[in-house]
Amino acid sequence: MSNFVPTFAAFFAYSALAFFFWRAQIAGNAEALNRGSMGHAVGLPLVFHAWLLYENLFVGSSLNLGLVYAVSLILWLTMLVYWVARFFYPLASLLTLVLPLAAVGVALPALFPEVHKLTEPTSWMFDAHVLAAMLAYSLFTIAALHAGLMSLVEKRLHHATMPKVLKSLPPLLTMETLLFRIIGVGMVLLTLTLASGIIFSEQIFGRPWQFNHKVLFGFISWGVFGVLLLGHTLQGWRGRTAVRWTLSGFGFLILAYLGTKFVMEIILHR
Repeated sequence: MSNFVPTFAAFFAYSALAFFFWRAQIAGNAEALNRGSMGHAVGLPLVFHAWLLYENLFVGSSLNLGLVYAVSLILWLTMLVYWVARFFYPLASLLTLVLPLAAVGVALPALFPEVHKLTEPTSWMFDAHVLAAMLAYSLFTIAALHAGLMSLVEKRLHHATMPKVLKSLPPLLTMETLLFRIIGVGMVLLTLTLASGIIFSEQIFGRPWQFNHKVLFGFISWGVFGVLLLGHTLQGWRGRTAVRWTLSGFGFLILAYLGTKFVMEIILHR
């Protein structure tokens, strides 16, 4: 009950801002959003959401890594990255698409409070490992959203008309530049996550490193994104090729972590 007020406040604020941004997009005021103060207002629900995550994730001396809490954390980090990036790029139109996802993220723990909670003992190494992993997932979530939007815009360019929401998006070249920068940083974090899990497995998890399907999909995703970055640097890969590789890598990443959690917690109830 103590979390009801901040949960409702964050959900309402995210939803109201999404509606406001959407109306502004339809009215053709995307430029005003990039310069205006409404973008700063996103910081308020971010603070409420952060407080809720702190309350839900830290259970005594353990870290709660249940599925709904992990998804909520990833969506919060995704929203945070977009909000910070808007100070450097004209991304207000993209906030229109991310705000509803953030609203879902803040509501999930309230809607499914009895979902199995998976807790692990915390240490600074474990916390650093999890933080790197969550940041990597958030950045690749943004990359996947970017890739999907780029594909949609490119297809609509061949039509006589384009929805106003798509017209207000940043130019394809800007989105593509940002896409590869996001993937580059995400690759660094994913590499740190995989390497620390292998080298310091006993210190982080309290057991020797084991090769399993989670690790397999993680390495496949790492390989896909690595090939994409090499192809972009050496062969100039871009456009549809970049979109396909980005979505493929993200798909394997989802299977590696959230897919595994879904099977274990929702289907097998472990």
